[in-house]
Amino acid sequence: MTDNVKEILQGIGNGMKDAFAGTLKIYSMDSELSAREEKVRKKREEWARLKGRPPPKKEAGETRILFRIIQCCTFNGGVFWCSIAIFNNIVLPLLEKLTYYIVGDSAVQSLVVWSWLGPMLSYTFSALWVIPLFLLSKIVNSLWFQDIGDLAYRKSRGRPQMLGLSTMVADLLFSIVIQAIFLIQAMFVGLIPLSGMATLLSLFHLCLLYSLYAFEYKWFNMGWEVHKRIHYIESNWPYFVGFGLPLAVCTYLPQSQIVSGCVFSMLFPLFIISANEARPPRQLCEKTIRVFHLSVELANKIFHKTMRTPKSATDQSTGTVTTSISLSTS
Repeated sequence: MTDNVKEILQGIGNGMKDAFAGTLKIYSMDSELSAREEKVRKKREEWARLKGRPPPKKEAGETRILFRIIQCCTFNGGVFWCSIAIFNNIVLPLLEKLTYYIVGDSAVQSLVVWSWLGPMLSYTFSALWVIPLFLLSKIVNSLWFQDIGDLAYRKSRGRPQMLGLSTMVADLLFSIVIQAIFLIQAMFVGLIPLSGMATLLSLFHLCLLYSLYAFEYKWFNMGWEVHKRIHYIESNWPYFVGFGLPLAVCTYLPQSQIVSGCVFSMLFPLFIISANEARPPRQLCEKTIRVFHLSVELANKIFHKTMRTPKSATDQSTGTVTTSISLSTS
């Protein structure tokens, strides 16, 4: 029993250490990536010279990791979050004082006017600014996150080992469905009528989910299918709880879901880099927790109703479909 607790605590500590350690390499990653690409370019030029062919054209300078991180912080923190803070803490109070000044000395009448004017202004601001910008941020962030993940992988491992097109599409769709269901599962767990236990269980789910988010860019480029990614997390859950814990705590503290999303979008690129630099333990944990089992089962049921699997096989460890999934034409 003591050894199991020690193993779990050690795994959590190693995960937290790797989550912070990877971010320390941000400033050196671009130079290392440039050195790797320059080495590859010279090899191509040498090969072309030996074959008597013209040297390959020099590719235009690509966007670097640090630049993408600055973009994420500027857009999500400097534009999105700051605009909400300015409206709530500066614009609304000024408009409230202006309303009291225009209405006059009648405090009751001023309160009545502001009781409908204040919410109307908040709803208008949300409808015309917050919601459109939130939807835009989801699209833009997903592109930037993918770019950061690809650049970090090229720096640490070189060329990605991509899956086949049909397998890649099916794997991506299946992974998105599992993550969406698991997020709902984390929300329901947080409703348990035991406040302390509910908070711990919800954080536990978020830690594993955020770790899956961060490592998925790396594992996807390594050619790992979704059943292997989930099984690996469930089998090494102490490490991945520790890895996702800092991000889970930072996003759990804000009361507003919008602010929580801004915090996530600013910090998540750092965890993508840490995941690419991390070396999770190869030895499986003695106590495997199949926390994704329910989400995988529900995702399988959804896919079986909307897709057909000609020669489907189910992975014994997670219950996921491991063969190709083709869209149904009916």
